[in-house]
Amino acid sequence: MSKPSLGLYLHIPFCLQKCLYCDFCSFPAPQREQMEAYVEELCARIVQAAKQNREKMLINSIYFGGGTPSLMTDRMFRRLLGCIHNHCLVTDDCEITVECNPATVDPQKLILLSCLGVNRLSIGLQSANDRELSRLGRLHTFADFRQTFLEAREAGFDNISVDLMYGIPDQTLDSFRHTLDAVLALSPEHISAYGLKIEEGTPFASQRSTLSLPDEDTEFAMYRLCTELLEENGYQKYEISNFAKAGKESRHNLRYWKQEEYLGFGVAAHSCIGGERFGNSRSISDFLAGKDITAERTVLTDQDIRNEYIMLRLRLTEGLSLSDYQMRFGNELETECPAIASFLQGGFLKKENGRLSFTDRGFFVSNTILSELLT
Repeated sequence: MSKPSLGLYLHIPFCLQKCLYCDFCSFPAPQREQMEAYVEELCARIVQAAKQNREKMLINSIYFGGGTPSLMTDRMFRRLLGCIHNHCLVTDDCEITVECNPATVDPQKLILLSCLGVNRLSIGLQSANDRELSRLGRLHTFADFRQTFLEAREAGFDNISVDLMYGIPDQTLDSFRHTLDAVLALSPEHISAYGLKIEEGTPFASQRSTLSLPDEDTEFAMYRLCTELLEENGYQKYEISNFAKAGKESRHNLRYWKQEEYLGFGVAAHSCIGGERFGNSRSISDFLAGKDITAERTVLTDQDIRNEYIMLRLRLTEGLSLSDYQMRFGNELETECPAIASFLQGGFLKKENGRLSFTDRGFFVSNTILSELLT
């Protein structure tokens, strides 16, 4: 029997400045000494986790998220990746992703990352319209992004993901089409497109009454346009907000949606392993002091596993297998969830080849539907 693999997530909570919509755990304008101390503590905790396992952890995906991981220096990347390779078994085909902001990379850093084995970049663009970028509080222009993308290609990256956003203040359907066209002209391997959500505690939340946001119909039109245009250009929508060329789906993301195991390191990082989910606090001072920052820990019940199976599998375009559900949980899903019939009739869900999945219409209001299905 082959040894099961793990994914690693490393949260790098530093950025040049907070975007106006961002509620992720990040700290703007960090001191280099603090970043170095953070990297050393990450390494210490990776070593500790490795020692707790009787066999070396087999790792087939590593993801540097943030914040802005590309703010780290060359030495920091060498230190972290060296630590992982020294204390874990990293598969030859391991997917190693680094999120980056166009304002924080140059050709030298991109070449170094490639030489260190990083084989996937996730570049945050959000919009090809400079006015919209400024409205979001981004520090780069579209020209900056395009230059970074081309430099990444020159450095040897053949797996690049681009993050886009729709529902931006003052954005129109035409301006979003322009963004899609501009990105498609560069032909990245993967595109993530997320609808803007106004999160409490962000500058946008305090400006909510003055923000000129697209209405719900326009936002849905943007989502439909994105789906149709990307699929016409060879991208398969494999999850609510993610599109990929054949074979370029994010291994890291699929771990979440298929309930596979992963370990998260750093402030605000989450893990799922051994039938437990646990998450860390946002206290960087406690983290740097070497304290246990576990803020929540849940031993998954049978009901938790069932609900997560439904919620996460339905995020995928392929949906869930009704026969697999019955085999796992002993009951027919449609019997347990009578509401499914009305969502099928309303065109929000579809049933094909023994699988239940969202339609585009259903994807757009998936949270509402899932709240009806989960018990």
